Amino acid sequence: MPDVLRRARSAVGPEIERWLSRLAPPVRLVAEYHLGFADPSGRPTSGNGGKAVRPALALLCAEATGADAATALPGAVAVELVHNFSLLHDDVMDRDRERRHRLTAWALFGESGAILAGDALLNLAHQALLEVPSPARVEASLTLSDATARMIAGQADDVSLEADDAVTVERCLRMMADKTGALLAGAAGIGAILAEGPERSIRSLERFGMHLGLAFQAVDDLLGIWGDPAATGKPAAGDLRERKKSLPVAAALETAGPGARKLRALLTGPELADDGLAEAARLVEHLGGRERARDVAQDELGRCLSALGGAPLADAARGELEELAQFVVEREF
Repeated sequence: MPDVLRRARSAVGPEIERWLSRLAPPVRLVAEYHLGFADPSGRPTSGNGGKAVRPALALLCAEATGADAATALPGAVAVELVHNFSLLHDDVMDRDRERRHRLTAWALFGESGAILAGDALLNLAHQALLEVPSPARVEASLTLSDATARMIAGQADDVSLEADDAVTVERCLRMMADKTGALLAGAAGIGAILAEGPERSIRSLERFGMHLGLAFQAVDDLLGIWGDPAATGKPAAGDLRERKKSLPVAAALETAGPGARKLRALLTGPELADDGLAEAARLVEHLGGRERARDVAQDELGRCLSALGGAPLADAARGELEELAQFVVEREF
């Protein structure tokens, strides 16, 4: 894991705990559990709170425009809170019972508890940005609102794809740009906005974040089928079990031959047992879905790195942004 992710978690963690302390006790417990700060009884833990890619991006983009990372700390906190708002709700919608090697919040505290905790995190995100109002913080809050709206639209499109037999790679990529790319683009832009960087730098960093988001989701889609549960903290082939039309599946179905028809029948038939999941995964790979998703991840990595050439950036931060992008594409969790 790049050092910038460890630094981001160290910087953002205490601030998030400070904001969580403002929540009503029942909501606070669910949020603290989900974020890895507490066990189900509320006892403090030092568990895994996630990779912290989004807050790291906000902090690095402030440094890239010549400011101290601390300038973007409220934005880093805000984007991590919004990200976790989306995870709490996604787990309910997807019926996922495991995240980060333990029960999801809804599986432990119920759907209502998880939904309310997610709502609370979304509200806290804007409170964190606007605690000390300034023109830059207002602009950052508006940027976060726009990114959140796109993320919600992308999630809605993702849900609709599950029932769509005519899914295409092109449509899947549009959905990914909203569902994942928008918040990463927003995180990058917010960091540069809070640093009061030049417009040219803000737009270049936003493009970097968008392409990073597409690469991130392509790798997530690969891990959702072929990831090692010991590394991912999620069940094997979970996306196939949930009938998700992820990027590898969309690419496989787009081939439209006998193999694609067999795959479609598996994904629309009765609930898949382990042998059915293995067969579906084999078909997706045989039809080129795995290779296509890898190609998208690599292509988007190239676009990430090209975007950094669009404006003058601090060399050290540029290097760490490149390292972060490489990590996103090469990770196994």
